[in-house]
Amino acid sequence: MQHRASQRIGLTVPQYADRIGFARLTHQAFDGVDLRPLRDRFVAKIAEGTVQAGEVLDLSLITQLLGDKKTGLAMQAEVLAFHQLFRSPCAVAKPALRVLALAAAIDMGGNTPIEFLLESSDIELLTLYVVKGVGLPEPLPDHDVAIVVASDSEECREALAAIDDAASRWPRPLLNRPDRIANLDRDKLHRLLAGAAGLDIPATVCATRAQLSDLSQARIRCEDITSELHFPMIVRPRGTHAGVGLAKIDDAAALADYLPGRQEQQFFVARFVDYSSADGLFRKYRLAIVDGRPYACHMAIADRWDIWYLNAYMAFSEEKRAEEAVFMRDFDTAFASRHRVALDEMIARVGLDYFTIDCAENRRGELLIFEADNTAVVHNMDSPDLFPYKQPQMHKIFAAFTAMLSRHARADGSVA
Repeated sequence: MQHRASQRIGLTVPQYADRIGFARLTHQAFDGVDLRPLRDRFVAKIAEGTVQAGEVLDLSLITQLLGDKKTGLAMQAEVLAFHQLFRSPCAVAKPALRVLALAAAIDMGGNTPIEFLLESSDIELLTLYVVKGVGLPEPLPDHDVAIVVASDSEECREALAAIDDAASRWPRPLLNRPDRIANLDRDKLHRLLAGAAGLDIPATVCATRAQLSDLSQARIRCEDITSELHFPMIVRPRGTHAGVGLAKIDDAAALADYLPGRQEQQFFVARFVDYSSADGLFRKYRLAIVDGRPYACHMAIADRWDIWYLNAYMAFSEEKRAEEAVFMRDFDTAFASRHRVALDEMIARVGLDYFTIDCAENRRGELLIFEADNTAVVHNMDSPDLFPYKQPQMHKIFAAFTAMLSRHARADGSVA
């Protein structure tokens, strides 16, 4: 069906399936709850023919949380073939606002974990999965404000394209527009941010296995792949996440040792930046950008360059936690103030309503950007006994996120 550019998509009463949801199930897994009895109950309901669509989607997530990604995704594909709209639990009986999250049919880490941001709020969350061969329904389920939660990954491209095609006709405010999410890809972000004052973002480019093999045998030079590349370099297989296949390669011999252990044909490469502090430790920060303002999410401190919060073992060091507490307490007047020009420029160029930044400070005092993402987990699951400073900070981020949604809905006249 052809539409005029000015013709808005209609709205209809949502026909959703209820689910336990990402946040509640992930909380339980994080707290060590055994999810296998719940899994077995859902499996039994499938055998009886009494299972509901939301329960199958929850079963898909439980199966992934238990380590069987392949089976979990197969379950997800099966349920999404006949039902695409799901409602997550809401903290109040009569929500003040209804948000429609536009998701892709991908693994559990491939969409913005928006449920964490809306926990304990008076906002009802509907998630619409944009599925290949199905696309967007017309009319759309009624909502006050929509937000794209699909990522920039290859698996989400078709979903983003379908949303982008309908964006100009969207009947309500549409946040995190899909054309801007596409700029977060590793080999696009550095071009978007090139030349920004106070920012250091190494060029990340795609190299083929053949190119890296030639480099390991000195048949080509680093500069033949991209002008600023040199040893030591960072290598990771394209399409992997959470550090899978990530390595620091010091020279051609190390590259020759690395390649036989990987089966992938395409890799991302970038120059390595030694961002260790004077004490020899590395400090990596996660910021949440909400409605144009940066907020501190966490600070990881470790004696290794490839830091994630879990491998920094913050829970085992009172000294590290004390430093993180100060980072959060003084964020606006210290870190954010120090990098105000760089952050403002990055926020303006990225142009998203909500995203996260993983970053550090290089030895010149510039903001070193590792990654910008719209799907990183921003949560409130850490123990308040070990991390008493975190809950107030997370609540500040959640309040900013819900206020942003409400502001856009009010501006549109969707809510009073």
